[in-house]
Amino acid sequence: MFSAGHIKRRLGQYGATWVASFLLAGAGILTGGLFNDLIVATDQVLPIAIAATILALGVGVIVTLLSGETVGTKLVTAILALLLVLPLMWAPVAAAVAIAFFADRSIEYSQTYAAFQIGVSELLFPLEEMVRSGAVFGSVWALFQGLATVVGFISALSNIWPLLRRLLGPEPAPAG
Repeated sequence: MFSAGHIKRRLGQYGATWVASFLLAGAGILTGGLFNDLIVATDQVLPIAIAATILALGVGVIVTLLSGETVGTKLVTAILALLLVLPLMWAPVAAAVAIAFFADRSIEYSQTYAAFQIGVSELLFPLEEMVRSGAVFGSVWALFQGLATVVGFISALSNIWPLLRRLLGPEPAPAG
C-alpha cells in the first residue's frame, strides 16, 4: 500500500517548488535585466533556476526514498517525480517567456531557452513519433507548454487556497 498523506504532502511541495521557481527566476531575470540585456539576463538566470528546481525535486524524492515509508509510497513518489520533472522544469522557463512577452522581446534569442526547447523536443519527438507520424510536433510542444503551466498553476492554487482562506477569516455563522 501507499501513504496518500505523504504523497499529498510531496505534491504540495511540488506546487510550492513550481511557484518559487517561477517567481525567483522571474525576479532574477528582471533584476538582471536592469544591468544587462534581457536575453543576456535570461541566459544567466535560467540555467541556475532550472538546476535548483531539479535539485529541489531530487531532494524530495531522496528524502522519501530514505524515509520509513512503504515501498509503494516510495515507488509512487518516484513515478510522480518522473512524470512531473518536465512541468517543474518549465516553471522558470515560463517566467522567462512571460517576461519576454511583456517586454515585447523574442525569447527565441535566448541560448538557454533554445537549448531547453531542443532538449525537450529530443525527448518528446521519439515518443510522439511512436504515436503519430511525427508531423505534429509543434502541437505536442504547445500541448506540453500548456499542460506544464496548468499543472503548475493548479498545484500552486491548491497550496495557496488554504492560506487565503485563513487570511480572510472564518466563514460567517448561519443566522438561525
